[in-house]
Amino acid sequence: MRDVVVLVTGASRGIGRGIALALLEQGATVHVTARTRTDAQASAHPQLVGSLDALEAEAAELSGELIAHVCDHGDDGQTEGVVRDILARHGRIDILVNNAWPGYERMEEAGDFTWVKPFWEQPMWRWDAMIGTALRGAFVASRAVAGAMVARRAGLIVNISYWAAQRHDGNAIYGIAKAGADKMVFDFAHELRPHGVAAVALYPGLVRTEAVMRSAQFFDLSNSESPQFIGLVIAGLWRDQRLMEKSGSVQVAAALALEYDIADIDGKRPIPV
Repeated sequence: MRDVVVLVTGASRGIGRGIALALLEQGATVHVTARTRTDAQASAHPQLVGSLDALEAEAAELSGELIAHVCDHGDDGQTEGVVRDILARHGRIDILVNNAWPGYERMEEAGDFTWVKPFWEQPMWRWDAMIGTALRGAFVASRAVAGAMVARRAGLIVNISYWAAQRHDGNAIYGIAKAGADKMVFDFAHELRPHGVAAVALYPGLVRTEAVMRSAQFFDLSNSESPQFIGLVIAGLWRDQRLMEKSGSVQVAAALALEYDIADIDGKRPIPV
């Protein structure tokens, strides 16, 4: 992955952080975005942990180069500004990972677990977070990078998505957002294919994020994935000589890992579900 320039959105914690660390370990130049710069700010966040400062400290010993950007993807101008800065520095972005996702931040409100409520009782802020920010932010970032990828006739756009796109899981807004992420790559791929640029939706399994591990007693972690696992799979996608055949499709990270003979960082091989 040396001489590969990557942008991972939403990387102060969770899957985004893991993707960044995995690609840095393989020598990539990784730009990351997040709203949370300091640990003090993280302590006031609903997830309590995860900052760009902490990620920079963890990445210091890895072989790749990390460049952090404070960015709120609810603001199109900030998203576009990050992309302009990266293109000014490197002249290209090889891989864009659309991961920024504020949709998990308030599953419970005033003691009421609103995550699983029917659509007519869902708070409208959740639509704004999942679709107005996350889905729109993925579109804006992709739109901003696409021209440079098309000009070079090379590039990969990855939307981190999930099975909620295909079955009811949690609530209707969640499913709509994930279905939108899948449809986005399908249509992107159709328009990008003549230019040699790929777009893929990637489904993780159960990931040992900070939030999951805080409630580990409620999960069966026997087939779980490290946050870095999906980053290893993205590296495998980038190396895949037949990547364009996968463009426009939904891919399950664990299934791709079996295809590419990729083990998780603990040596285990998650089973696709």
